[in-house]
Amino acid sequence: MIRIAIVSPDTPFSERFVTGLSYPLRGGGLATCAALALAHYLVILPAFIGIFASFALWAATWRYAAICLTYTANGFADPPDIGVDENPAAGNGLTAVHLLAFALCFVSSLFYPQALWPLMILFAVMLPAIDMSLAFDGNMELAMSPVTWWEVIRRFGWAYLIPVGLNLATGALIILASVATGMLPKLLSLPLFAFAYTYLIILNLHLMGAMVHQRHESFGLEPEAEELVRENGQDEDTLLLQQVHEVAASDRRTAIAMLVTRMQGRSAPAPLHQAYRELLRQEGLRDGLLEHGHIWIAALMANGESRRALGLVQECQEIDSAFLPDDPSIAGPLAALAARSGMSHLALRMCRGFLARWPRSPDAPTYGLLAARLLAATPERTADAVVLLGKLSAHWPDHPLRRDIDAFAQQLQAQTKSA
Repeated sequence: MIRIAIVSPDTPFSERFVTGLSYPLRGGGLATCAALALAHYLVILPAFIGIFASFALWAATWRYAAICLTYTANGFADPPDIGVDENPAAGNGLTAVHLLAFALCFVSSLFYPQALWPLMILFAVMLPAIDMSLAFDGNMELAMSPVTWWEVIRRFGWAYLIPVGLNLATGALIILASVATGMLPKLLSLPLFAFAYTYLIILNLHLMGAMVHQRHESFGLEPEAEELVRENGQDEDTLLLQQVHEVAASDRRTAIAMLVTRMQGRSAPAPLHQAYRELLRQEGLRDGLLEHGHIWIAALMANGESRRALGLVQECQEIDSAFLPDDPSIAGPLAALAARSGMSHLALRMCRGFLARWPRSPDAPTYGLLAARLLAATPERTADAVVLLGKLSAHWPDHPLRRDIDAFAQQLQAQTKSA
């Protein structure tokens, strides 16, 4: 079951703003920023090809930003995947409106400078209402109606000044980014500027979506994320966790039984596993912690969460230094991950545990050689490494790693003699 990350409508906007700064740099947001930034090399192509590419990329930027607005307004915590396009009319409309605003300001600056500031203030005030209307309805006629503007402003009240400020800040930052990147060579400044303004536009509309989400009832919206959560049973897990905490205050054993019943069914989320382990720890159920460690490590590896699984191995080894995942296809890769992560002591212990538990495994020479390398990293243990390599060579004479094992043994012996 795919877990859906959601945000509560009650989350303060200050918190949404801080977390929102990383929103365009996560998942589909980062992929979109990077793809559009690189695609901007197309604008340097000659004649109408470059012009057409420029318009197409602007449209793609606003289209994705519009989707981010609606996703956020529906309570989703993460950006949509790249390529998702449920409302292309919204992106096209946003592109047209913002290009029109830019064109009018540019023409005014050339032929009627006195109207420039009034125009900029008008667009700063009205564009958030237009953006939000287009993102939800994709209806240009409705979005350009002053009645719609007034209705959006009325529902926000004084808080409407926030998206106005965001629009002004975004425009100013885009100008600053343009000036800053203009000092660099074009081949470098083009993607950097494109990445910067794509990030700012996505951030801007994401924060607008967060404001709509907070006031979804006044906009007649039922956040889609909450509905999906209910269908997936995620809200049931949240309620169960609350009940477990309440019961655990007076009867931890009953609380443990409640979690056992839940985890025997569909895959359980991490908070339930963590709560279960905490209760086992409080009750001093050492064997239960180790048994659960085997189960959760396997589940984490199946979900591609190898680093969290490695952390759980380390936690279990603090309880029992001989602990090792009970599947060689899990224990071996985790030992290698520990070595790559600089956790040499843990990696060596896991490699030795692998050799002791599965001495005839075809992967035994692989982790034996890794153990020897880890031992040899400490000069005082070079002799232990040579002994281990000798055992591997004797037990696996025809293994593909035999040459590597012998070569490393000879290298260590030569180092010992020269020392």
